[in-house]
Amino acid sequence: MHKFVEKIIAFSLQNHVLILFLTVILLVTGIVCFKTTPIEAYPDVTNTRVKIIAQWPGRSAEEVEKFITLPVMQQLNTIPRKTDVRSTSLFGLSVLTVLFEDGVDDFYAQQYASNRMQDIDLPEGAELSIEPPSGATGEIFRYVLRSDLPVREVSAINEWVIQRELLSVPGVATIATFGGEEKIYEIKVNPAELQSYNLSPLQVYEAVSNSNINVGGDMIQKGSQAYVVRGLGLLESVEDIENILIEVKGSTPIRIKQVADVSISSKPRLGQVGLNDEEDVVQGIVIMLRGQNPSEVIRNLKAKIEELNEHTLPGNIRIEPFMDREKLVNNTLHTVMKNMLEGILLVSFI
Repeated sequence: MHKFVEKIIAFSLQNHVLILFLTVILLVTGIVCFKTTPIEAYPDVTNTRVKIIAQWPGRSAEEVEKFITLPVMQQLNTIPRKTDVRSTSLFGLSVLTVLFEDGVDDFYAQQYASNRMQDIDLPEGAELSIEPPSGATGEIFRYVLRSDLPVREVSAINEWVIQRELLSVPGVATIATFGGEEKIYEIKVNPAELQSYNLSPLQVYEAVSNSNINVGGDMIQKGSQAYVVRGLGLLESVEDIENILIEVKGSTPIRIKQVADVSISSKPRLGQVGLNDEEDVVQGIVIMLRGQNPSEVIRNLKAKIEELNEHTLPGNIRIEPFMDREKLVNNTLHTVMKNMLEGILLVSFI
């Protein structure tokens, strides 16, 4: 071994230009790898998994277990390379998790689970969805919305504008929203008026459901031009709902506004989010896809939020980040670099 080391040293001294060239290449390669390697403060060491969420509003846990959870589990048990299938059945909700062997990538797992879902015959009114592949440590960013608007309007802007823009950032799996109120159009039926017109609540419900749709027709040619025939029926305001036709009695049309009061309201709240001294805010939690670089995703998120604040959102609403993982990643990186340099100096000294 002593002679072998002497030969290496002699070769290095005799070919110092080559050794210097290889050292520079190694240094440049190390810097490039350091800049491009994803650095995660909390590495996700869990197995690949697929989470399937089924909603069946208004049904008991027993019904959800019998008509949704068990049939879905039967299909999922046939997926190759899966290790376990776990399920939870609640009121109106079923959550199933499929665990896979080591080495199975997320695309394989998601594709197989999606294929198995095509063969399931769900009850009417039940909805099935597959969550994007995110790990147990996927939470990387939180924000709140500052505005003087009613919290109901803030929630609507968050759902229809902000979430859609943030989901376009590469590496983002989903946005979990908490707080606020969900805006709805509420129809308060007057039983006395219904009885006077000899109508039922079911007729009102069907009239509203059948009216909220756009339909396409044919084309009418006139000379060298063609006109598209369309029927516009999507409801966009309280007045649109009030003018829906329920039935024609003789020659008298009966509309919604004659038997009910229509107003803008919100669904019953099950909770409320507060931050510091504020008692009612809308909060968003950004979940990252598995295997992504959190520093890069957070940097892109901040750039998108700055763009939304400056150019997209109205002046009376702002997105305010209040927690992200960038500081934790930087502190972890600082600790690793310090320990690595101390180790290099100690070994070199010895």
